[in-house]
Amino acid sequence: MRIHRERSPLIQRLAAVGAVDGDAEDERLRRSTLVLSTSLICVLTPLWVVTYLALGLPIPMSIPLGYLVVTIPSLVWFARTRRYVPFRTFQLTLMLLLPFALQWSLGGFVASSAVSLWGLWPALGAVLFVGARGAVAWFAGYLALLAISAAIEPVLEPAAIPDAVQTAFFVANLTGPSLVAYLLLQYFVRERDREHQRSERLLLNVLPAAVAARLKQHEGVIADRFSEATVLFADIVDFTPLAVGLPPEDVVKLLDEVFTAFDRLADDHRLEKIKTIGDAYMVAGGVPTPRDDHCEAVAEMALAMLQECGRLTGLNTVRLRIGMDTGPVVAGVIGQRKFSYDLWGDTVNTASRLESHGVPGSIQVSSRVYDRLSDRYRFEQRGLIDLKGKGPTPAWLLLGPRA
Repeated sequence: MRIHRERSPLIQRLAAVGAVDGDAEDERLRRSTLVLSTSLICVLTPLWVVTYLALGLPIPMSIPLGYLVVTIPSLVWFARTRRYVPFRTFQLTLMLLLPFALQWSLGGFVASSAVSLWGLWPALGAVLFVGARGAVAWFAGYLALLAISAAIEPVLEPAAIPDAVQTAFFVANLTGPSLVAYLLLQYFVRERDREHQRSERLLLNVLPAAVAARLKQHEGVIADRFSEATVLFADIVDFTPLAVGLPPEDVVKLLDEVFTAFDRLADDHRLEKIKTIGDAYMVAGGVPTPRDDHCEAVAEMALAMLQECGRLTGLNTVRLRIGMDTGPVVAGVIGQRKFSYDLWGDTVNTASRLESHGVPGSIQVSSRVYDRLSDRYRFEQRGLIDLKGKGPTPAWLLLGPRA
């Protein structure tokens, strides 16, 4: 079902009545559905008012009229106070009791064309507005009122209503609650699906799709060991002095432009962006889904990143330092409220150190990367470099693919 259809301005305004900033999405949806339900019933109610007035039935006419008289001010009150629970209780009570009161005033099920069917909507709607457990009492109330109506039916005096009008109102009393229930359930499901897709996109911005699927299945600790993966760190050279001389909005715009371009490259090369740390960008290949060409894919992205910085408008002064290593890693999800998918191990540490000890505008790689790619890519040997925590370590600069 497509759910991207825009809501009309009127529905948007009504749905916003009584909205509270910071409410959970479920609470916002309950509020808006109840307001739309109340508004829709208010639109339909004048049909009963006018008909009973024309038939000379003042008491039955006063019941739907009374609903309008008290409901419209209650909507205004709710819009001003945003107190959902009193408004919900008041509206569900009116919607449940008044159809039965109207049926009794008209003389029973047949004479009223079973107008008590309108009481079924609040009994069912309470599932949306109150929740499954709280709705039980409302449905029990509906059944109790039906039992009372059946018990007093023999003593009620039917009103003198023409057969044609009774038939028309039978149709109206079947159609009306059905229409209200259908339209509001459509609205509720569409909005819930819209929010679900929004939440899904946000989750996939934080976690890889395969990991997010496992998390949604209530799996415990998510941790995996990969015997082969390639890790890349990239850092903007001299970013701190550059940021000092720029307004804050320009700093954020610069990073957004650079990292958005890198995100596109990661997608193009089917790699997994792990995180950004300040002006540093981390991406990996072979996790969470293993692939044989993870090292080649990361190397291609590294070369593309250098080219991309030269193409981005206004970023001629931005240069990157890139470090790469390949080998075993441990990957997993940490955190309970704010999830983070991260990698650990010597491969990660080496890639980070190769970046921090690298050459501006170049891609510095480990001997493991060189051994894996030397037959297909050109390299420049740097010799031994002293990496923090590792000591003298052989390193190469990745230049590009062989002709």
